[in-house]
Amino acid sequence: MILRTAVALALLGLSVPYLPAAGFPNAEISNGDIRIKLYLPDSKNGFYRSTRFDWSGVIASLEYKGHNYYGPWFQKTDPNVYDFVYEGADIVASPFSATTGPAEEFQTNGKALGWDEAKPGGTFIKIGVGVLRKPSDANYDHCKTYEIVDPGKWTVKKNRDSVEFIQELSDPSTGYGYVYHKIVRLTKGKPQMVLEHSLQNTGSRPIQTTVYNHNFLVLDKQPPGPDFVITFPFQLQPLRAPEKDVGEIRGNQILYLKTLEDRARMTTSLQGLSEKPSDYDIRIENKKVGGGMRITGDRPLSNVALWSIRTTLSVEPFNAMTIPPAGEFTWKLTYDYYTLK
Repeated sequence: MILRTAVALALLGLSVPYLPAAGFPNAEISNGDIRIKLYLPDSKNGFYRSTRFDWSGVIASLEYKGHNYYGPWFQKTDPNVYDFVYEGADIVASPFSATTGPAEEFQTNGKALGWDEAKPGGTFIKIGVGVLRKPSDANYDHCKTYEIVDPGKWTVKKNRDSVEFIQELSDPSTGYGYVYHKIVRLTKGKPQMVLEHSLQNTGSRPIQTTVYNHNFLVLDKQPPGPDFVITFPFQLQPLRAPEKDVGEIRGNQILYLKTLEDRARMTTSLQGLSEKPSDYDIRIENKKVGGGMRITGDRPLSNVALWSIRTTLSVEPFNAMTIPPAGEFTWKLTYDYYTLK
């Protein structure tokens, strides 16, 4: 009844409160150390059904030794909102931004696959979402909801300590097609989560795309501030420096100078990374709650950024790929969770 009421309010354009995982198709996995609740892709009843983020692997919560690393960074959703707004004590997110956990988004030249050549009324591709309709000659906006022509075929395989997602999609009108494979797996005997990906090009045209992970970290609901330290394995060079009164880059670390409150934010875009996969090694620690995490990847970083507001700290690492027809690209992200002494 709560879910039906929320959907009805959303259709009326009214803001609705965030609903827990129990209200949507979901799965729960555990390896004895970590317990995870995930939302499952579903074009009719799924938690996330918009056109920005990949529908697979959306994590509602991850619990380890009394700490919870993921959850909602917003209190309500409203289809009339662009991205998100502040409404009194609440943050109200639009449906296309209202997701949780290590959320991934695919982009091609800052847009979507096939956007530039698509004519108004034609189709383009958002990997992990589906075939979308281009409404006009206006610029692409990832914070805009587009008509979903075909969400592809989703297959979900649930196991005790893993969930496997497969999306098969073909768009003959553009020549693009792919099989996207993603596994959220917990490592036996370790507080570790691994995201295994593969993207197989089944179309007649090359796929050139970049994927980044938004990593909506909500560690014990702690606001980003001086208790957090973000560390990289290389000397950071800001392409866009943090706001001077909020944070700074010191050597290989990003530091907060004050706790984010009200509408304060801290963002930065970084340089200094090499073509070595070993640069994809990010530690985020909070000394107040004694929790930390390490994110590593097996492919070189193409870019890295930080976006944070009072409810979430989001380090955003990017991977670029070009896949010829009949080719395949694989990548793996490893998340290690730990406590501080």
